Amino acid sequence: MKILLLGKNGQVGWELQRALAPLGEVVALDRRGHDVLCGDLAQLDGLAATVRAVRPDVIVNAAAHTAVDRAESEPALATLLNATAPGVLAREAAALGAWLVHYSTDYVFDGSGHQARQEDDPTAPLSVYGRSKLEGEQLIAQSGCRHLIFRTSWVYAARGGNFARTMLRLAGERDRLTVVNDQIGAPTGAELIADVTAQALRTAQARPELSGLYHLVAAGETSWFDYARHVIEWARAHGHAVRVAPQAIEPVPTTAFPTPARRPLNSRLDTTRLREAFGLCLPPWQHGVERMLSEILSRNI
Repeated sequence: MKILLLGKNGQVGWELQRALAPLGEVVALDRRGHDVLCGDLAQLDGLAATVRAVRPDVIVNAAAHTAVDRAESEPALATLLNATAPGVLAREAAALGAWLVHYSTDYVFDGSGHQARQEDDPTAPLSVYGRSKLEGEQLIAQSGCRHLIFRTSWVYAARGGNFARTMLRLAGERDRLTVVNDQIGAPTGAELIADVTAQALRTAQARPELSGLYHLVAAGETSWFDYARHVIEWARAHGHAVRVAPQAIEPVPTTAFPTPARRPLNSRLDTTRLREAFGLCLPPWQHGVERMLSEILSRNI
């Protein structure tokens, strides 16, 4: 099997290089591409030519415009990267008979209510980012290519910046912290996303009827406030210097931190379809977070 991976240096793309390697030859590209190959989603003709040159059995698109707030001021670019380019990849995949794996987001929903969203629930994105990601989903589905679209949320990795690392830094510098407590979701590790992708892809190739849209997040739920407390107390319990006292971490509403893009308050995603289709067990969010904390704190990276 030949796999074309786009976005190899992102959080998920980095883990995918490892997870996909046992499945076959992986041609991994970032925006700079390689030799005559183009990995830049903004270069539509180059992207299409790359697919035709590589002739992969699977295209895995881990690249995207993920700067949620900046997307509000550059909607054309967000749409190009998150919708038009995935549409081109889907068209080329359909022409080759290849699979396309793509990643989407809970931001396609409006975040109302308290129930976990299912794949077929009505969408109503609140932001340019959410609308562009939803359009990308739709273009892939309309192309007729065999595909796996995974909606996920609150993605983190030990590599690069993330919420936990920021909280640890602030907890070591400040006497008091305020953290949003009315957004609810499941922190989901890039490592878990990559491993599930590889497992699902292997299964789907033998069972093409599994082509479709799936929700992929770790088990359980939390708020950003409780997530921060878990991170800080885990670090404290494992002997790392923490300045802020437990009682000095205060919950505040989303309105306390205005942002250009509106965030959904309810980011819960129902993973029943994924688990039943592929026979998977998704671990509690705490497991991945603690593993990530152990890695970044032991290496001090």
